[in-house]
Amino acid sequence: MKRPDNLGFRVGTGLFGLVLVLIVAAIGVELFRQSSLSIQKFGLNFWRTQTWDPVAGEFGALPFIWGTLYSSVLALLIATPISLGIAVFISELSPNRLKPALVFVTELLAAIPSIVYGLWGIFVLVPAVRALETALPQALKALPFFSGPPFGVGMLSAALILAVMVIPFTSSIAREVLKAVPIAQREGAYALGATPLEAIGAALYYARTGIVGAVMLGFGRALGETMAVTMVIGNNPRISLSLLAPQHTMASALANEFTEADTALYLSALIEIGLVLFIMTLIINSLSRLLIWSMARPMRQSAAGVVVPAAESAA
Repeated sequence: MKRPDNLGFRVGTGLFGLVLVLIVAAIGVELFRQSSLSIQKFGLNFWRTQTWDPVAGEFGALPFIWGTLYSSVLALLIATPISLGIAVFISELSPNRLKPALVFVTELLAAIPSIVYGLWGIFVLVPAVRALETALPQALKALPFFSGPPFGVGMLSAALILAVMVIPFTSSIAREVLKAVPIAQREGAYALGATPLEAIGAALYYARTGIVGAVMLGFGRALGETMAVTMVIGNNPRISLSLLAPQHTMASALANEFTEADTALYLSALIEIGLVLFIMTLIINSLSRLLIWSMARPMRQSAAGVVVPAAESAA
């Protein structure tokens, strides 16, 4: 039988947790309500059309959705191997006296404000990218991925700055996932004659679900980034495969145009972009958390001495 004071404490803390759920629900409801005018006029065409003409009152979010997903995926392709390398070195290979300093520096990157990354991007990254684009051989410039003039501002600059911003999040979570791998996994690998590299590979395989969750959390972080991307992506609402072309994202569209919305429909369309971004971020972060929790459950059972079936351990 639960004591009354314990029950009251559980109910009180549960209510505090419920507040967060209510806040998320309230944000979603308010975004839907404020974007109802755009939803009623354009329907699903808002998601799949490319025209963005505030003067004519025609709004389609596809260029912004494309730019958001394209820049985020490119950032993950760049950041994931670097993040995993950092996580593996700190958790498996680094001398103990260096670990605190490396962890501090990695987490310090996450504390740098977005606007500072944006300024660094304008004054350092964009000139470097422009020089790289200018030096590209003509054979590469003939490909769709490298077509267009070398402005410096564009998709490549946005992807690089997003990668730098995603690395500390992904590496920190991947490091914690690797720390949670039972020591018996490594000892078993060594007992079978594995080399240190092979033992690390076994730990990575065991933690693969949690690592995927860490990568997806980084993906969710990249989707919603605003100021740094706005300052280097070029802000052109077009769909292009070119890494050199200026493009747009949903977050940068909101930052650039929200104060310029002079009609109710224009404002409603911008808020619907926020609703689309909210839904995408919520889905991706929820999936990543589910992956991490599915990884943590068999780890806790193994740590408690519970025999976990092989199929469940590999899930």
